[in-house]
Amino acid sequence: MAAILDIYKIPGLIYGSAPVLNDKPPGLSAYQMAPSETLQYEGIYSLLLHFRWTWIGVITVDNDYGEQFVQTVSPSFSQHGICFALIERIKISNKASEFFELLEQGAKIHDKIMGSKANLHRFLKAASFNNSAEDTISFDQDGNLEAEFDIMNWIFYSNQSFQRVKVGRMDPKAPPNQALTINDATITWHSWFNQVLPLSVCNDNCYPGYSKKIKDGEPFCCYACNPCPEGKISNQKDMNDCFKCTDEKYPNKKQNVCISKDISFLSYEEPLGMSLACSALFFSVVAGIVLGIFIKHHNTPIVKANNWNLTYTLLISLLLCFLCALLFIGQPKEVMCLLRQTTFGIIFSMAVSCVLAKTITVVLAFMATKPGSRMRKWVGKGLTNSIVLSCSLIQVGICSVWLATSPPFPDVDKHAVIEEIVIECNEGSIIMFYCALGYMGFLAMVSFIIAFLARKLPDSFNEAKFITFSMLVFCSVWLSFVPTYLSTKGKYMVAVEIFSIIASRAGLLGCIFSPKCYIIVLKSELNNKELLMRRKC
Repeated sequence: MAAILDIYKIPGLIYGSAPVLNDKPPGLSAYQMAPSETLQYEGIYSLLLHFRWTWIGVITVDNDYGEQFVQTVSPSFSQHGICFALIERIKISNKASEFFELLEQGAKIHDKIMGSKANLHRFLKAASFNNSAEDTISFDQDGNLEAEFDIMNWIFYSNQSFQRVKVGRMDPKAPPNQALTINDATITWHSWFNQVLPLSVCNDNCYPGYSKKIKDGEPFCCYACNPCPEGKISNQKDMNDCFKCTDEKYPNKKQNVCISKDISFLSYEEPLGMSLACSALFFSVVAGIVLGIFIKHHNTPIVKANNWNLTYTLLISLLLCFLCALLFIGQPKEVMCLLRQTTFGIIFSMAVSCVLAKTITVVLAFMATKPGSRMRKWVGKGLTNSIVLSCSLIQVGICSVWLATSPPFPDVDKHAVIEEIVIECNEGSIIMFYCALGYMGFLAMVSFIIAFLARKLPDSFNEAKFITFSMLVFCSVWLSFVPTYLSTKGKYMVAVEIFSIIASRAGLLGCIFSPKCYIIVLKSELNNKELLMRRKC
């Protein structure tokens, strides 16, 4: 009808909701005397969202208009997180008399406006006045009534009376986040709700530390709450998914907050670092004392019988090995990372080379005592020096290749330990690292095998027994080092390596030199040539 009347420039006045006119063509001479339904829908879901009511029931008339209402509001309500718990349709009888009466009234209005249609159209288009409630009444350019909505609180009393109290306002012309204003303090809730805000949700909220999981076959407002998986958090209610913290942070136990990680490295200030440093210094002092004893008694038979030159080299190597453990403690720097593994590997190899040279010397010395033996020409300082120098130079070559191709460098590990950022020395080439360790292990195994085979030599050459036991301790420590090192993380990997350095060197120092120091210091009467030359048959 609006389109037909527009042909004759007759303005149409529509009183009540007319959803079909919400999308009318521009310039159509029809004026909607009730605000657009779209504004009403926005007000309804704004009100629902204000009270956090997401699980609602809808009651509509059982006709096309009611069905159109459901089809219209369902997408927008769902978009704002509101679900329909139920939709009830009620039937309303249509009375023909009322319909015909409405037609008659419309005809009378039509007759009255036919004579002044042009003037009425101009009047309505420019109309703007205040009604009895002091609300401004006007139409926009599309003929829609520009209006605001009052939010009324209906208060029912026990005597069946009621009162309407204005508690808020919906202003479509205001910015979106300011369109709805409600004074919650003025609201009086029904006694059914114990005068508190009622809840209308399908299920309880998922609190921080949990995420929503939609239940199969149910509306999206109905969901389960699953705890966040390990390593993730949620810090708001009803989050669809948990998320990971940044590399510099880690989740707390409740998995609802990200906590900054602590900087971690093996330092002198903490008990572990302090105890390892004290152990390294203690054994280095012990090695120095033993070296001093041997230097002081260098003219005694027991020192001369054990190749004092090789003994001094071994003791100095052990002393430096204990001290190089200190390079592993403290915040890793570039120079420290370059030196600690390579210095340790070279000094360590020199010490094991001295043990190997001692073992070979014992075997050759025994063989040289046999009549007509040609081994006498091999016994001497030249052989031992060659063994120590050549074996050490091989390790120097391995470390040189390591430094030239992929040297160690300071690095930050944010993932090995959940609660810490570990400052460490990245070994660069893992292959070269294990080549250096493997070479030391090879020297130790050769020394152990030769010493084990020579363990039953006569008493004057029984140093092979001590070397056998010392290399057994040495190999046991380093065989247990590899799996322990690989199974630890962070600063404890460094602690394991330091402990292995100190323990293996302490085993060599104790097993090889403690019997000799006992004789030199406490049993000096046994330190004579006759007893040392005595043999068992």
